[in-house]
Amino acid sequence: MSLNQLIQKCSNHDTQAQSELYQLFSSKLFSVCLKYSRNYAEAEDNLQDAFLTIFKKISQFNNKGSFEGWLKRIAINTALQRYRGQGVFEIINEDFIADEDIEIDDEDISLDFLLKIIQELPDRYRLVFNMYVLDGYSHKEIADLLRITDGTSKSNLARARKILKDKIEAYKAGFNAQSL
Repeated sequence: MSLNQLIQKCSNHDTQAQSELYQLFSSKLFSVCLKYSRNYAEAEDNLQDAFLTIFKKISQFNNKGSFEGWLKRIAINTALQRYRGQGVFEIINEDFIADEDIEIDDEDISLDFLLKIIQELPDRYRLVFNMYVLDGYSHKEIADLLRITDGTSKSNLARARKILKDKIEAYKAGFNAQSL
């Protein structure tokens, strides 16, 4: 069955088609949810909520852009919805901190370690970092989605980068001390 046929059947509330769509995209969308969640259990909840929204709104997909991109946006918005109105973001009236360049020597740093330290960032920093660095959103798009200012987005990104840089440097210092 083609993807368009599957979408059409899901639009008609065909539970077998919904199950097939879930099987096709759940692992990709789970990784998106995990990036935007505090932990594994919250990511699972976000994935289930995202699929409920997908099945409810699938008839609104109009074949403009990729279907997978549409699904991903729903998953991100579902995860972000948990943070709206929770006071996760502090609105700042200061100049943003200069961007920190993070240089990663991939021989010393594992992907698991990088994912772990990104996951450990405070919510407001992790969300902005993921949206800007990993998913390519602009600060204006982030500000609109999170209902913050562009300056807050820029500041949160800079602070996230600073925290990550410090953790990477500490890790490398410990790694280099062990190899001496």
